[in-house]
Amino acid sequence: MQTVDFRFLPLRPGDRVLDLGCGEGRHSIGTWLQGQVHAVGLDLSLPDLCTARQRAAEFTPAADGRELGFVQGSALSLPFPDASFDRVICSEVLEHLPDYRGALAEMRRVLKPGGLLCISVPRAWPERICWWLSREYHEVPGGHVRIFDIDRLHAEVEGVGFTGYRRHGAHALHSPYWWLCCLFWRTRESNPLVRLYHRMLVWDMLSAPRVTRVLERLLNPLLGKSVVLYYREGGET
Repeated sequence: MQTVDFRFLPLRPGDRVLDLGCGEGRHSIGTWLQGQVHAVGLDLSLPDLCTARQRAAEFTPAADGRELGFVQGSALSLPFPDASFDRVICSEVLEHLPDYRGALAEMRRVLKPGGLLCISVPRAWPERICWWLSREYHEVPGGHVRIFDIDRLHAEVEGVGFTGYRRHGAHALHSPYWWLCCLFWRTRESNPLVRLYHRMLVWDMLSAPRVTRVLERLLNPLLGKSVVLYYREGGET
């Protein structure tokens, strides 16, 4: 499941791309398969990085110079030199970080002049429903510590030296799934409604039928579980 739309984060041959807070590697691997780039996934969780490496081993991209690596590290102290990446992806990460402003400063530091940044966070109103339905949803270790006001976050990102150029919603069909999970939190693994909806999402991702692709595209501006923001380091686009 890709949250980033690479039409708005174009990859050039030879680009170095950082997936900050890569988790189990969906965007690191997706970027590696998408373009002739050197992709690096960074996360604090060693088990997630192990899973990411295992998943990457299932793919064999073209032997055209592209590379993929995974590094354990903190978003607040990235183990990379200044201006070392052409693109940075930070998808569904900032809502987990008490000091997200420190992470924004680190992203600015490691991006090259004119480099591109993509950030995604949960949309506020679907997220509030999740919090209202289940306290456990956001109080689990490593869970969400805040709900972002998107306009305020956008102003903060621009305040550290980025210029925004695109915004869109994503994953509208996933919002009802998370509401069901929160409503039946303690039995979500076995609840028939949750399992049925999950089966539909898996079918949708694997088959990509036209009807659900059109439906999600129509619903994303309002119902999208995520809001995706795109920026350029430095001045005007």
